[in-house]
Amino acid sequence: MSIFSTKASTHLHLIFQLFLGLLLTLSLVGCEGRNTLNQLEQIRQRGEIRVGTLYGPTSYYQRDEVAQGFDYELAQSYADWLGVTLSIVPVNSTHELLDLLQRNKLDLAAAALMVTPERRAHFRFGPGFYQVSPKLVYRNGSNKPASLAEVNGNLMVAAGSSAEDLLKAISKQHPSLTWRTHPDADVEELLKKVSDGEIDYTVVQDTVLARTQRYYPELAEGLTLAKNQTVAWAMNRRADDSLYASVIDFFGQRFMDGAIAKLDEKYFGHVQNFDFVDTRTFLQRAKSLLPKYQALFQTHAREMDWRLLAAISYQESHWDPQARSATGVRGMMMLTNPTAKAMGVNDRTHPEESIKGGALYLQQMMAKVPDSVQNDEKVWFALTAYNIGYGHMMDALRLTKSLGKNPDAWSDVKEVLPLLQQSRWHRKVRFGYARGSEARNYVNNVRQYYQSLLWLDNERQKAQQRERLDNDSDPESSTPPARPTAIADIVTQITRR
Repeated sequence: MSIFSTKASTHLHLIFQLFLGLLLTLSLVGCEGRNTLNQLEQIRQRGEIRVGTLYGPTSYYQRDEVAQGFDYELAQSYADWLGVTLSIVPVNSTHELLDLLQRNKLDLAAAALMVTPERRAHFRFGPGFYQVSPKLVYRNGSNKPASLAEVNGNLMVAAGSSAEDLLKAISKQHPSLTWRTHPDADVEELLKKVSDGEIDYTVVQDTVLARTQRYYPELAEGLTLAKNQTVAWAMNRRADDSLYASVIDFFGQRFMDGAIAKLDEKYFGHVQNFDFVDTRTFLQRAKSLLPKYQALFQTHAREMDWRLLAAISYQESHWDPQARSATGVRGMMMLTNPTAKAMGVNDRTHPEESIKGGALYLQQMMAKVPDSVQNDEKVWFALTAYNIGYGHMMDALRLTKSLGKNPDAWSDVKEVLPLLQQSRWHRKVRFGYARGSEARNYVNNVRQYYQSLLWLDNERQKAQQRERLDNDSDPESSTPPARPTAIADIVTQITRR
């Protein structure tokens, strides 16, 4: 073998060894690449998704020790869809929420977050699923600003919130506009500060204001600062778009199957134009009259929530046992004479008989609502029957179906109800004319009063928990136990000015 051949052989051997080494390296890299899980696979592997949210009346709150909220329910649905457990991380401020997201302590943030240019620079957003309008809120009785130039008082918003982003953008055209940020306060705390006169203004979404006015009626809408702002979930920007693609797929399916519309109806569908006088009157009667009858509502509600029964009674009679109408209905539950007899009620003006009879009649209507209607919406159909009669309620369902809408969805049926009083339509249904608009407003009003009673009772329960903790923390104290907090006490606290 020549020297050339030997050198060539050695060179080829070295090249071969290098080639084998390269193949081995590529093989290892390939194996490592195949074993590296994308974000969605990591979530599935650990069996949970970490979702951050904000405490508040629309995103997340606890009521009767049960988690509720638009974003919470949607996040739970997404976790179920993925086949993993939902790990919800509620915080008090948007600043804290987005900081956790940036530090990868969360997989996504679901907290009624408005999509703003500032946020888009740092985060990726899923599909928008409803729209809001930020409102400048002031206290009823003080001067309503006609423009931003008249906003001269103490304006406070949460640090890192979309309200702060919005004010920064507005201040470019209105340099005289000033505000302060609160590092920890949530939206409801700021609204309470306005209601109590501690600050002059804050900025919140219209959906939040509409719900909060039901128990802080002093809150008033001042200026609309922006219109049709999109709300969406936020995620970190990554080259790996597996979670982002999954969220898009999930929302596409939830829009198609009507789940988003159902949640929208549940949390916002009953919100109407705010009536200050009506709300103040309701809160005053919750203090003065409800304590007299609360035990009766609790006794006769049976499987029904007693606060719902109380809300129905308030809508019917304002909790007046002697109430009567020109059509002959009477009592706390405003029963007709035939209905009262059928329910075994001898005296419609007797509070307990009326409440018992009304509860029994509503339960009968509930049992007659078609099984195709989901359980959490059956009561609204039953209330329609309670108000205008079972036959008219079924007419509305049949008419809804004939118009190509969903007769099992309250959001569709309530829009069709007013047609029952139009000759073009009531001539086509079995039981003829009915006061459909009145029935729709009736159900909406009951839902409003019910939400207010839920909030008041929830505040009462929290107050009692605080009292128990205070008593437990000082076992040697000779101070007698505090009297259990009543709803009337809570009303006194929020209406004392």
